[in-house]
Amino acid sequence: MNSRIPVIPTILVIAAVITMIGLGFWQLGRMDEKEAMLAAYSEATQEVDAVSFPVSGDGKDLWFRQSTIECIDVLDIETVAGTSDKGQKGWAQRATCKIDEDAAVLVDLGYSRSLQTPRWTGGAVTGVIAPGPRLVANPPQAGLQSLAKPDPGNLPNNHLAYAGQWFFFALTAVLIYGFAVRSRLRKKD
Repeated sequence: MNSRIPVIPTILVIAAVITMIGLGFWQLGRMDEKEAMLAAYSEATQEVDAVSFPVSGDGKDLWFRQSTIECIDVLDIETVAGTSDKGQKGWAQRATCKIDEDAAVLVDLGYSRSLQTPRWTGGAVTGVIAPGPRLVANPPQAGLQSLAKPDPGNLPNNHLAYAGQWFFFALTAVLIYGFAVRSRLRKKD
């Protein structure tokens, strides 16, 4: 018997569509996880007790908390894009600080409109732990202006859009395959 609908391509398309739908639902689950994480970060911004800066790993559980480090040696200062606490775009001066024999951390010293790196020899720095992790100094160091305070609201939560994309891809695959099969069946008639 001669099958009118191709079996193997149909199985492959069905498997791909099931996979895409599964990925869409997975993204919806990730959206809920991300919302919970962002809520926890929002709560962390209200904490007044300082925590130890995370020397190893990404320190995600401590982001947006207050911390203090002692910079015993400034290994490097680089200029990166930054925003002042007044919303002005310019430059953040980021230092790599040695805090003990085996560890160095990033410290955003402050905001400047100039690309010129400041002279800074280290010392105690208090601030907020930002993604990276890095410490955003508050008050700013080296005679710089204040940087915008790290805000959990700036972290993206695009999982709903990703889920929509996967569902759209699944629908597109079904439609294209349906048109292809219909065209094939018309040619055979």
